[in-house]
Amino acid sequence: MRKVNTSRFGEIEVNEADVVRFEDGIPAFEDETEFVILPYDQESPYYFMQSLKSPDLAFLLTIPFLFFPDYTFEIDDETVAQLEIKDQDAVFYYTMITIPNGSIRYMTANLLAPVVLNRSNMRAKQVVLEKSNYTTKHRLFPEPKKEG
Repeated sequence: MRKVNTSRFGEIEVNEADVVRFEDGIPAFEDETEFVILPYDQESPYYFMQSLKSPDLAFLLTIPFLFFPDYTFEIDDETVAQLEIKDQDAVFYYTMITIPNGSIRYMTANLLAPVVLNRSNMRAKQVVLEKSNYTTKHRLFPEPKKEG
């Protein structure tokens, strides 16, 4: 077990088997290569991806298909090779969430750059989708349609 200090969770113990490794870091955080994914709570669709290097760095994630059932994309061959994906059932997909001005009502998901995790070896990569209509700011809770 590895002890890790975090700003949000205090000191936590992380099993080496649970460490998510990004070979090239993530865009804008290339030096951040090791994380742990922690559930927000047991009933929540949200997770925190906590850096094991920087105590203040944690990204809020969700499983995109829970909010966007029609979300589809293909992973390029380079990513499949880099993550050594052999079994699609071992692949988990997450999307990073932004909460503008702390307002949950306006939360957005980055569908343009999903986090792809091969659970069989804990390798991950944030993949920027090519030729996609997705953006970095899809509302999780769209405004209700006004009648009339």
